[in-house]
This record gives sequence, C-alpha cells and structure tokens, in this order.
Amino acid sequence: MSITGEMLIGRQAVRGEEKPLHAFNPSTGSDIAEPVFGSGTVANVNAACELAHKAFDPYRNLPLSVRAEFLERIADGITALGDVLIERAMQESGLPKARLEGERGRTTGQLKLFAQVVRAGQWLDATLDSPLPERKPLPRSDLRLQKIALGPVAVFGASNFPLAFSVAGGDTAAALAAGCPVVVKAHRAHLGTSELVGRVIQRVAQEMDLPEGVFSMIVGAGNSVGEALVAHPAIKAVGFTGSRAGGLSLMRVAAARAEPIPVYAEMSSINPVFVLPNALAQRGEALARGFVDSLVLGAGQFCTNPGLAIAIDSDALKGFVATASEALTAKPAQTMLTSGIHAAYEEGEGKLAALKGVETVARGVDTTGPTQARAALFVTDAPTFLATPALEDEVFGPASTVVRCKDEQELLAVAEHFAGQLTATLLMDSADLASAKKLVPILERKAGRILVNGFPTGVEVCHAMVHGGPFPATSDSRATSVGTTSIDRFLRPVCYQDFPADLLPEALVDGNPLDLWRRRDGEITRS
Repeated sequence: MSITGEMLIGRQAVRGEEKPLHAFNPSTGSDIAEPVFGSGTVANVNAACELAHKAFDPYRNLPLSVRAEFLERIADGITALGDVLIERAMQESGLPKARLEGERGRTTGQLKLFAQVVRAGQWLDATLDSPLPERKPLPRSDLRLQKIALGPVAVFGASNFPLAFSVAGGDTAAALAAGCPVVVKAHRAHLGTSELVGRVIQRVAQEMDLPEGVFSMIVGAGNSVGEALVAHPAIKAVGFTGSRAGGLSLMRVAAARAEPIPVYAEMSSINPVFVLPNALAQRGEALARGFVDSLVLGAGQFCTNPGLAIAIDSDALKGFVATASEALTAKPAQTMLTSGIHAAYEEGEGKLAALKGVETVARGVDTTGPTQARAALFVTDAPTFLATPALEDEVFGPASTVVRCKDEQELLAVAEHFAGQLTATLLMDSADLASAKKLVPILERKAGRILVNGFPTGVEVCHAMVHGGPFPATSDSRATSVGTTSIDRFLRPVCYQDFPADLLPEALVDGNPLDLWRRRDGEITRS
C-alpha cells in the first residue's frame, strides 16, 4: 500500500490545499522528502463531519455482528500491512522495531476485544421494569432502558503511540464499537503511518458497504483544523491524548459551543511512587534499578512515566538514591518522538535543575543524535516540594525527582498535596501494611490506578483497566481511555415508556432475541 499524502474523507482520498507538510524523521533530524502531505481546511472538516452525521443513524442501527466484524477486519487489515507499517512508523517516531511490533499487537488486540464486547451486548445495559397497573396510589408504566451511541466522535491522534492511541487506537475502537462514526485528526508526528492505517479502515468500510461517513481522517497544520472539528455541530464527543495545554484548549472550544460536548482528554501526570520503609530496607537496590528502568523506558515518553519517588529519609533511602544514580548514569540517550517534544524536555529538565532546594544527582550518557534525551535524576526534600509548584509539572521524558520525607506524617502530607494522577504506586512489604492502609484512601482520591510492587509504565488492555484520573490527569475522572469500559464515554441512556413491541429496540424486546444478559425487574437474567 502506497502513501500519497492525501486525507481520507468518507470514501474519497482528498488532497489538502493548505500548507504543505512533510513527515519528520527524529533519528536524523530531517524531513522525509516524499510524499508531501496537503494540509486540510475548514471546508474539509465540514465535509467529513456532514458525512459522519448522515452515517450516524444507519451505522448505529446495524446488527451488532456487523459492527463487530468491522472491528475485526480492521485489525486483520492492519496486521496484513506487515513490515511496511512498522518500517514507516520507525522512520516517523524513532521507536525501535520491537516496540512498534508490540504496539501493533496491542492495537489489533484491542480492536478484537471490542468486537467481543459488541457481540456480548452488556454495554447496552438493557433494563426492563414491568408495568404495575394495579399499584396504588399510582400505576407504573412499562419502562425499558438501553444505552445508545452519542453521535459522531472526533479523535485526536497522540504523538507517543503512533498506533495504539492513533487512527485505529483505543478511542477510535471504543467509538466505533459504541456505534459512533469517527473523524480522526492525524497527528503531525506520524503522517504516513496514519495514512496507512486510515486506508485500511476506509477500505474495510467500503468492502462491507458501510455508510460512507463512518470514518474520515483529516490532516492539519496549526490549530484551526482541530478547533473546527471540535466546534462542528455534528460532533458529539472528543477523544484526546496529549499535553495539558492542548486538552484545555479543546475543552474551551467544546464548552463555547451552542451545544457543549464532552471532551475526554488525557493530559498530564507525574505518577508518584511511594517507597515504604521496610521494602526500602529489604530490597532498596532492586527497587532502585526497577525504578530507573521504568523511568527511561521509551525515552520516558509514556503518560504513566514515574516522575516522582517519595520515601522517608534513612540510610536505606541514601542507598536507593546511590543505586538509582549508578544505574541511570549508564543509561544511553534515546531519540525522542519529535523535535518539539525534545525541546520541551530540555526546557523542563533544565528548569528542574535550576530550582532552589533541588539537587541534580545523576545524568545519563551524553546525547549523540539531534533529538536525543539524556536521563536525569534529582533529589529534594518534602518542604521544598510542598512549597514549589514547578516540581509538580510533568516533564515528558526520562527525568524524575526523589522526595525525602522526615517521617510518615510528612509523607502523608506529600500524598495529600498531589493533584490528580493517572497512577500512584506503593512499593511495600508486609511489614509496611500499616503505612499502606493510611496511604490507600488518599491515593484513591488522587489516582485512577493504584499499583502495589510494580511500576506504572505498561497499561494492560482488559476489562478492569482504568487509564484516567482526577484533573489534571484527565478532564473527566469518571472515564477511562483504556479498557473495555472506555466504550461508556460514547454512550447515553434512553428510556422507552409504554412502547408497542414492534417499535422497541431489539435489545429490549420480550423473548430476548439477542440472547443478552438483561436486568428484568431488578434481577440479572437472560429472559
């Protein structure tokens, strides 16, 4: 499959007429000459959104089996791209082949998992309350409920996951599973990769004769295309993964509409790791090495990167810092995804190093490439952390800070001080249980996922996963962007009162023709 530099609007390939764009190779620090990508216009956005609006009712009312097959065939098509996809993604991201092959597996796996979810139908939340005509003082009507799709969804590709959080990533999979057409804004960092995947979705939709506007992909320079997409009245929800500034900007556009819509934005997190005293004393060196390995994984370009380690001051903590420093000093510099991300990392790391009360204790091996990041480790104390808001800013890359606390009370004060996080981690032994019991209620209020004796990098796609958290980690702490419950972001409940049988949705018909698990008069049943 060739890359042409065109956008995909419904069944058409359209050349953008605005500013020409080149893909960028961060490993060489230079543009990829061919092809040239045409940047879209507001008119292109309008065309994609109008097609999505027209496709919405026909698509959401297709049999569940058809929707599931659509997701499965997209997954198979991505796999069939083979090395063509991986090699292009390597060029555009600087990521190694093994990482991208794993990410491709995650991408196709989550598409197939959502296909299973669609077929099972539990997300419909089918609920039936029988009429009570003889009830006094008032009778009860026949009441039935199911969830339906919100409407067309705008998805913004993420820079740090060219596949799993991009054109056919988690937001797209969840929206298509829910019955929502999708308009994707491809990320500037992986234009060719996005086109390859987008053409798979477009081709499968056409082969299955799905409504034309079920999928479109646009490309844009600057903010105008993205803002026009969020502002379009056909769009009913937004999925975004990126910077806090970017997420807040889209939230403002969505809130200013005549009909405000939800923006599910995953934005920033420093993912604190609490190293409790007995674990620190018993296995501090091993924990330090694991911490550094997690920190530098993928050049630190994960939203779950451990940006802080918090522990009570002791000889064991000094040993932890010494071991972590030794391990980090040997870590080679790694290529970052874009020149902009690299520049932001350099700036953020430099600001940390310049803060009063913050000591630089280790840096990794010097850089040898134009967009490489050198890992860094800092140490400060709890009073400095509590008094310095800049220490809570996410530095997207392989930099982290150890916070020394004088006692448990100070450690708990640090935990209370945090804003919302995607993750919080407890490194503990059984003898640390009493301290952990004090921390967990605090961390439940602060984070979407709490880990024990693991490291936060690595997010499993499954039914129980939560990749979300209180602001500013996300714009809505009630939602997750990873896992099967992410479908709930793109659904809303509808109640059907006293409907004749021939007018009811199939999921709510007596006799249960879809063989769903349903709640009937308060009991979970297949009747």
